Amino acid sequence: MKHGYLTLETGEIFEGVLIGASKDSFGEVVFNTSMTGYQEIITDPSYAGQIITFCYPIIGSYGINTKDDESIDPALSGVIIGDLCETPSHYQSIQRFSEKLTQAGVSGLAGVDTRLLVKTIRNRGTVKGIISEQTMEQTAFAAFPESPFWVNKVSTKKVTTYTNPGPHVVLMDFGYKKSILNALLEENCSVTVVPYNTPFEKVKSLSPDGVLLSNGPSDPMELKQWFPEIKKISKHYPTLGICLGHQLIALAFGAKTTKLAYGHRGANHPVKELMTGKVKITAQNHGYVVVDDSIDTSEFEITYRNVNDHSIEGLKHIKYPIQTVQFHPEAHPGPSDTAYILKEFVSQITSLGETRYAIT
Repeated sequence: MKHGYLTLETGEIFEGVLIGASKDSFGEVVFNTSMTGYQEIITDPSYAGQIITFCYPIIGSYGINTKDDESIDPALSGVIIGDLCETPSHYQSIQRFSEKLTQAGVSGLAGVDTRLLVKTIRNRGTVKGIISEQTMEQTAFAAFPESPFWVNKVSTKKVTTYTNPGPHVVLMDFGYKKSILNALLEENCSVTVVPYNTPFEKVKSLSPDGVLLSNGPSDPMELKQWFPEIKKISKHYPTLGICLGHQLIALAFGAKTTKLAYGHRGANHPVKELMTGKVKITAQNHGYVVVDDSIDTSEFEITYRNVNDHSIEGLKHIKYPIQTVQFHPEAHPGPSDTAYILKEFVSQITSLGETRYAIT
């Protein structure tokens, strides 16, 4: 194995051993605190263009299986880990973690002091980095192009329908995780997955009972031109927004978003349900949040808050059947504390049946 380096744009350099694809990688360096679920994490489209640092010290111990990919083609830029396990032990394992990276064309760095790297990110704020065989000068960062419009890259380009006897849900794909689709199918929903830029009239032609706006990568303001369509859709159909979908609905109704210093990424984030006072442990992966004082309280009530930093984690429209959550209720990987949110959404659209809400 070759020695390699992660060079941060702020000047810090971390040494390790190169794994995965043999190429230089550039991206925003983020960290995830989950103890398990590395396969789901590296295949989550919300990480498009990012270099993931795993806080858990050993990665690869149970290998890679055929079931847990959240997308077909991983879109992340790179992976940073502490100890790499090359002798996995699990009855479902079909390949090693490093082999998965190579197959996906993703470069990585093992043997890194990830505790120090995470402390650096927390002190500096999220920074860009380069994984390479050699240390990089700061001028090297200018040679990399600006990040593309990642939602367009990870979203489906076609309409796909999965048939079931239950209510019909249109899943708007901003970079959805497979586990969201699976959770709806397990509730007997028929699901039609559509591209992120599907207009209201096209959604209407599909005659859904409800609409779900998925998670996805990058700054939600990159989707500004589609806010009017998102507002029409959510006012006309019972709607659930998850993660990026939560932010997009808030923005479509006039709220604002801001970037966190280093994001919420992991399967252990405590969230308080304001109506009951109960705290749920949630899976999260986002770098942006809805700004508190930008919410129109005559339209929305805040339903959940993050216990650690008190940021908004959920909204509910006062008039329309619109609900949003910043976390992942389907939780793959992660706890199932909030799985009821998807179940309640399906129950709601089932009871509403063919009722439609007029656009105002």
